[in-house]
Amino acid sequence: MNNKVYLIFISLVLSLLVLGSCSSQESPKPKADSNTAASAKTPAPEVTVLKAAFPADPNTPSLFLVADEMGFFKKRGIELKFVGNIPSTQLVAAVVSGQLDVSHGAHINRTIAGISAGAKVKAVVGHTETTEVFPHMIGVVRKDSPLRTAKDFVGKKIGLTLIGGCHEYTPYAWLKNNGIEDPKNKVEIVVMSKNVIEQALRQGEIDLAMLHKTPGEMERVGEFDTVFSDYDVWGPDGGATPPYFTTQYIKDNPKVVKNFVEGMTETIKWANENTQKAIDITAIRTNYDPLRISPNFYVPDGIIKPITAQLWIDLLVEFGEIKPGITLDQIYTNEFNPNYRPTT
Repeated sequence: MNNKVYLIFISLVLSLLVLGSCSSQESPKPKADSNTAASAKTPAPEVTVLKAAFPADPNTPSLFLVADEMGFFKKRGIELKFVGNIPSTQLVAAVVSGQLDVSHGAHINRTIAGISAGAKVKAVVGHTETTEVFPHMIGVVRKDSPLRTAKDFVGKKIGLTLIGGCHEYTPYAWLKNNGIEDPKNKVEIVVMSKNVIEQALRQGEIDLAMLHKTPGEMERVGEFDTVFSDYDVWGPDGGATPPYFTTQYIKDNPKVVKNFVEGMTETIKWANENTQKAIDITAIRTNYDPLRISPNFYVPDGIIKPITAQLWIDLLVEFGEIKPGITLDQIYTNEFNPNYRPTT
C-alpha cells in the first residue's frame, strides 16, 4: 500500500470513529410512560352511593329518578341506590335508621313532626312549590254537587288518604279562613286508600275528596270540580317537600351533601323547563301510567323558604300534632345551596 492510499484509509477510519463516538453520546429519546400518561388525565370523581327510596307508586314526577336519568348526580360523583318503596309516613324513620341516606320529597310536615319526636334530620334543598296551576293539594266535589262554600261543608264528610299533615290540615285551614271556627269538629273525616277515594266520591260516600292532583287534571277527567286548593289557603308557601339527611351525615359528609344539593338544583331547573319529560322519565322508570302522574312546579333555585317551615310548625302545634318549641334552624338549612344568599 503506497503512502497516499494509506493516508486516505487512516482518514476514513478516524472519521468513522469520531462519528461513532458522537452517536454514542447522544441522549436516547424517552419512551412513553403509561403511568405518566394516565396521571395527566383528569381523575374520575370519587363515587358516593346514596341509598334512596324507589317511588313505585308516584303521584308526581320523581326528581331523584330524573336526576339519575339525566346524569345530574353522576357528574358530581353521586350514585343513587334505590332500595324499595317506603311510605311517606315512614321516611323519617328509614333515614334515621340508616335504611336510607336521603329522603325523597315527602311533605315538610312529616319532617317537622319527626324532628319534634326526636329524629335528628334536617332538610337541605327545596323541592316543590305550590302555584295556582300546580298546587300541592286540591279539594274536589262531583260536578252535580251543590256544595261550593265553606259553610256548605259543615257536617259533611271529607275523604282523606292519610290522617294529619297536609291531608287533614289543608281543608281545616281553608274552612277556618272562610269563617268556620273549630273546623276539626265541624266535619266528619273518612280515611281511605287513594285507589278508591275518587270512586267513593262518585258514589256519594263522601262529599269532598282531598287529592294530590291539579285542577287541570280534574277538568280533563270531567266528573269533578275543584272547590279550593292549598294555593287558595297559603299562596305559594304551603306545598314544600324538601329532601333531608340525618344531621350526623351532614356533619360527616358536607362535600357529599353539597354535591347532592347542586345536583338537585340543576334537576329542578331542568324539570321546570321540561315538565312533560320529567313525567315521562318517571313513568318509564316506574312502569307507571303517565296520565296518573301529576305535574309539579319546583321552587326556583332550590331554596327553602322560612315562611313555609314556620307555617307548618304553627299548624302542627295548633292541631296538637307536635309540642311548641321547634325552631327553624332545626328543620332546614340552605348553607349547601350555591344559589343561596343569606340576608344580613
